[in-house]
Amino acid sequence: MPTQLPFRSVLTGASGFVGRRLGVAAGSTPERLKLSGDDWQARLAAVAWRDAVVFHLAARVHEPGNEDLAVFERDNTEKTRALAQAAGQGGARRLVFVSTIKVNGEDSSAGPFRSDDAAKPAGAYATSKWRAELALAEVARATGLEVAVVRAPLVMGPGAAGNLAALMALADSPWPLPFASIENGRAMIDVDDLVRLLLTCAAHPAAPGRTWLCAGPRPVSTPALVSALRAALRRPRRLFRMPAGSLVTLASLGGQGERMRRLVESLEVDDAATSRDLGWRAQIALEASAAKMAQHWRAR
Repeated sequence: MPTQLPFRSVLTGASGFVGRRLGVAAGSTPERLKLSGDDWQARLAAVAWRDAVVFHLAARVHEPGNEDLAVFERDNTEKTRALAQAAGQGGARRLVFVSTIKVNGEDSSAGPFRSDDAAKPAGAYATSKWRAELALAEVARATGLEVAVVRAPLVMGPGAAGNLAALMALADSPWPLPFASIENGRAMIDVDDLVRLLLTCAAHPAAPGRTWLCAGPRPVSTPALVSALRAALRRPRRLFRMPAGSLVTLASLGGQGERMRRLVESLEVDDAATSRDLGWRAQIALEASAAKMAQHWRAR
């Protein structure tokens, strides 16, 4: 999917899961900017920003059990503000920011999330990303920097970490799993579809000043996800029924209640505006994403 960009680009989070794919897809090598370490501000000052497009992917990611808002704000809000100020004052043309659908909330039982919904961030991570979005809007008004925000859901693909890696390990076990009775829908997106959207936001004239939601071709239930992973891993489906409430209660006893709640609740997204106004649409089906993940998992 390499695309030779018609402009210079600066990329934060280049060593991360999405950043690695974006660096390859961009074709021309983006300038990599590291925002960790004691000298990150000096590195900001050394960048030649003029006419560059900035892809800001670096972040402190959600950590189960860690709700220290000050730490998340330092890394996700204040560093984003500093980056945008440096870019705007230095003459960068645009900043594309990867935020999280968790800014909208954790449970979409009232209806799929939309970009114009009131923000209801759940937890320190989502709050810090929401405040980063607000900081970007302030800097954009002050400097004229164009800003496009993408609120991403759970990202699938080879090398995905966190909850997906844990679920992959479960899927690769020989044991029956108690997910057959879960009736939910979760927004997920393949990493390559997300990268295409980020590249679209870097160039499309309608992208700045907007918040864009995205998701795969269809919502994915937990039983469908586990079944797809097991099929890709050449494991039998082997799911049995257990009430969702019982699953959460049992998982909470082992300190995994938060993770289990995400497996039983719905988080759906309405990305019609993204498709309509940017001409972008997710193309990669669940089964294809699962196959890529399984191949990477087996090759570890």
